Amino acid sequence: MFTSNPFAELSTTISPAVMQAYVIIMVILVVGGTIIDMVHKKSAKFFFEKAEQDKAARERELSGGDKMGIAIKTVAEDVLTSAEFCNPKRRMSHLLTMYGFVIFVISTIGLVFAYTGRAAPPSVSLFWHLGAAMICVGGYWFWFGIRVDVAAEGNPWYRVVRADMFILSLLGTATFGLLWSLTQAGGGALNTLFLALFIISSTVLFGGVLWSKFAHMFFKPAAAYQKRILKADGSNQNMPKLGDLSDPELQEKFRDIPKYMGNKPPYMGLGIKREEPRHY
Repeated sequence: MFTSNPFAELSTTISPAVMQAYVIIMVILVVGGTIIDMVHKKSAKFFFEKAEQDKAARERELSGGDKMGIAIKTVAEDVLTSAEFCNPKRRMSHLLTMYGFVIFVISTIGLVFAYTGRAAPPSVSLFWHLGAAMICVGGYWFWFGIRVDVAAEGNPWYRVVRADMFILSLLGTATFGLLWSLTQAGGGALNTLFLALFIISSTVLFGGVLWSKFAHMFFKPAAAYQKRILKADGSNQNMPKLGDLSDPELQEKFRDIPKYMGNKPPYMGLGIKREEPRHY
């Protein structure tokens, strides 16, 4: 069952050209929505203006090799492994959802454009179902137990805000896609219902970029790269530099600190790390 192509059976009632046109329209909506989002929020303009503002604070100019190394490190740590998440559960949930989504989208494109109307290699169909299952595991884990307003703030899991549009439409797409595939052999009204919900969910997911957090996945790597560049060239977002701690002038500036901390401040404990990270 999991190795069969669900779109091959669908092609008996819906033209392959219609399915392919739908996928193309969804791609256009994602690209268009992301561009409009960038224009509306002025994200690209902010990055370029920020880079210009930080030029004066740079301590050194980065070479092309430096920037390439930072880009590779950004992709390896911030994109491929999501190392910015301190909470291991949040990180695992994010990785399951992210890789599941990538596998699901790529295999969907392959099944619709290359194998609609004919049998697909079992591995391709298996990847389609695997990607959807990974989205469900990571997504439902996040929704019911990891969300900051649920885990840390004590709000009920069914509290929905506009920012939840992306995760809910993504979960709907994966869930109804699996249910549609699993009930395809029996056909009937239930299978048609799941197909309709699958199409509606995916349309909201890819067509609602402007109103959801979908575009966030494109901005996040750019922001992470910008942050590493600022740290590497010394501008550090124009934050004030502490200076040489052995400088008498600097010590005089903070001379009152030993009065209440002592010359050797005692160990103050774990601070923020005393509790397990439960936030984003």
